[in-house]
Amino acid sequence: MNTLSPKAGTGPGAATLSHSEACRLIREGEERLLERAAQIRDEHFGKVLTYSPKVFLPVTNLCRDRCSYCTFRKGPKDSGAHTMGLEEIGRCVASGAEMGCHEALLCLGDRPEAVFPSYRKLLGEFGFNTTADYLVRVSELCLEKGLLPHTNAGLLTGPEMAALRKTNVSLGLMLENVSPRLCEVGGPHQSAPTKQPAKRLAMMEEAGKLRIPFTTGLLVGIGETVEERVDTLLAIQKLHQKYGHIQEVIIQIFRAKDGTRMEDFPEVSDEELFRTIAVARLMLGTMNVQAPPNLTPEGHRGLIHAGINDWGGISPLTQDFINPEAPWPHLDDLANLCATEGFRLQPRLPVYPEYLDFQTWIDPDLESHLNRHQGELSHAQPL
Repeated sequence: MNTLSPKAGTGPGAATLSHSEACRLIREGEERLLERAAQIRDEHFGKVLTYSPKVFLPVTNLCRDRCSYCTFRKGPKDSGAHTMGLEEIGRCVASGAEMGCHEALLCLGDRPEAVFPSYRKLLGEFGFNTTADYLVRVSELCLEKGLLPHTNAGLLTGPEMAALRKTNVSLGLMLENVSPRLCEVGGPHQSAPTKQPAKRLAMMEEAGKLRIPFTTGLLVGIGETVEERVDTLLAIQKLHQKYGHIQEVIIQIFRAKDGTRMEDFPEVSDEELFRTIAVARLMLGTMNVQAPPNLTPEGHRGLIHAGINDWGGISPLTQDFINPEAPWPHLDDLANLCATEGFRLQPRLPVYPEYLDFQTWIDPDLESHLNRHQGELSHAQPL
């Protein structure tokens, strides 16, 4: 029986799927599953796959969480612990702007001042009371040096997001999963208090109320059940239907890393990832669906066939500091692969075109910055 019937609501071409049917399709697939997902993508986005040319700025790798799969997080006494000062950030941003980047991704540990006195002291020496205050200044600097900031700083309050909205074209927070079970003893988030799903959903809802273009996503393979995966997609869908602010949904696969508590944890197969992406496309319709290409280096064709329309941020300058073992694909190689599949690879801004509305989604003071970057994109040579 064909279960993939069209439905209006989330977007044209979205499919009517029961919870149990979505779970079955992830587990078992169906003959036309990927084909139907790709059809929805093609009908809305055409034969274009996008990416954001970016500079990855790990503003600080200090973090109050201890996720069982993370190598990014450091404590003050750990080797490699580092907080970027404004001079270092300015140099990196300027270099990225010269190389044709548009995005400055500010990615960092969650509110380290809450647990590390030495970091609080450093913030004070910088002239700031909180990390959020510092990020406002960092964002201003990024704009001054020629890049558009997108901040992913973990849990933020409403006032903090409102302050960052004035300098950031978008914000982000990975939901990862809505199951509180994963925060229990033995789970991947047992030592990560900010990964409580209710806290993350509350921040995402506040971002909707503030009319902030927002990036979030699902982390696949950290011990969640298929049912919990579908629950997470439904939670994202529900928030977007209410506020319309989820600009992008990342479907990201877990990769085991040496030296972590989950270094021997079995990874899900690429085929299961593809089925999960296809079901996400069916459920989310014409929302932007992304999968990072560096985490599935042998599976780019599968990601395309499963219905993604975006590759996320790719940097010509900086590594993926969250997954340093996974290099970005070379843009020429990725463009050639896209071409063999009938697609054109196209750069984009860190805020999607449908959110370029200065009355609703973007602070008017950012208009000149965005107009300049849009002009640069329009004159860029196609890949």
